Amino acid sequence: MRRQHRTKIVATLGPASTNPAIIKRLFVAGVDMFRLNFSHGEHPDHEERYNAIRALEQEVERPIAVMMDLQGPKLRVGTFENGFITLKRNARFRLDMEKKPGTQSRVQLPHKEIFAALEKGSILLLDDGKIRLKVLECGPDFAEAKVVNGGKLSDRKGVNVPGVILPLSPLTKKDRRDLQFGLDLGVDWVALSFVQRPEDIAEARRLIAGRASIIAKLEKPAAIDRLEEIVELADGIMVARGDLGVEMPPELVPVLQKRIVRAGRHTGKPVIVATQMLESMITAATPTRAEASDVATAVYEGADAVMLSAESAAGEYPAEAVTIMNRIIEAVEGDPNYYQILANAQTSPEPTAADAISAAARQVASTLSAKAIMTFTTSGSTTLRAARERPSVPVISLTTSLPTARKLSCVWGVHCVHSPDAQDFDDMGTIASTQALAYGFASPGDRIIVTAGVPFGTPGATNVLRIARVERA
Repeated sequence: MRRQHRTKIVATLGPASTNPAIIKRLFVAGVDMFRLNFSHGEHPDHEERYNAIRALEQEVERPIAVMMDLQGPKLRVGTFENGFITLKRNARFRLDMEKKPGTQSRVQLPHKEIFAALEKGSILLLDDGKIRLKVLECGPDFAEAKVVNGGKLSDRKGVNVPGVILPLSPLTKKDRRDLQFGLDLGVDWVALSFVQRPEDIAEARRLIAGRASIIAKLEKPAAIDRLEEIVELADGIMVARGDLGVEMPPELVPVLQKRIVRAGRHTGKPVIVATQMLESMITAATPTRAEASDVATAVYEGADAVMLSAESAAGEYPAEAVTIMNRIIEAVEGDPNYYQILANAQTSPEPTAADAISAAARQVASTLSAKAIMTFTTSGSTTLRAARERPSVPVISLTTSLPTARKLSCVWGVHCVHSPDAQDFDDMGTIASTQALAYGFASPGDRIIVTAGVPFGTPGATNVLRIARVERA
């Protein structure tokens, strides 16, 4: 099954999309990676969905990526005597560690780490930023605050502390249990929530121990301050615009999105743009014009993938949301100006043989009107370099490693094939021609560009570029 889109689609599975038949509908509509959101559902629910994906993978004979998204620390207030209160502007309000139910003047905040990081003048955001408090006085177990923006506050609403690095690991006890479960299942990517610093990625990598790749979810302003270091350590990036938009002024989120996408493209790390992309399709059969434009913007920026959350997990129109997202992507990628826009944001290759070969492959493919760039890869690095160049022809990733093929399924422009490795140069041309023909990327007599590393099977050793003619099978 060949996709026409280059920008990939990630869909979250949930109550509306657990049935194997619906999962297949989502895949046929255009999904390249499925997300298992461990903020919701129990382990048996996720295992059922995972097994359905792998059964589908065997049926369609195409590698499918699976990402587990860890919940991360959830900072919340306690409960209230009557279930909620209404805070008025300029009122005084206290947060403390006392376990008794909250009143009109106070509520429990069972997170000593927050109190440790607060100082006079700090801002606290409650309920996704709807309520804003300014700290007047604080100590190791309390904070007296003034209500800047009031409103209704109910039980266990979330707390954000913008502009402050909290002394918290991104991995809670729940996350560690979930992580072990997901790794045992065989997930390809682990999305790490609440990333604040590069050390958070290093901590997760020690636990994962090479069993999956890491996506750093950028949802904290502190992470943006160390963006380049985090991108360098992670295997992929997610622009988590929901929480990012709570802790930062909304007008800055589009600016940061562009910056993050550029950082990912510069390093060749896949970037996923997420949150509220087609939000209205949770209950409506069509998106708003603004949502269609939002998806298109991410595609024009060169993001590797765009993601559906509640639209596919709990919405009334999961398959329709994927279909419309696919149509938007294909419309943008059919714009005559699309590749020129991508080229304008192109970064220079690093001074290495592998990067030089990949940059040359793009140029040669364009000059000779080749039909595809075929990359032999073991670790995936050869394919990532080729995709980083954003060529105008498809990138076909040929790998003996099924985990590598699955991992690369979310990368821009890449069609993954679980294939035997080449043993010599003649074999390289034969395998490349066979796969190009089999998947309809080329016809006999067409040119293809082949990149590989010699000795064959050596990870990360891209050093060969070959121009080949496709021969009849």
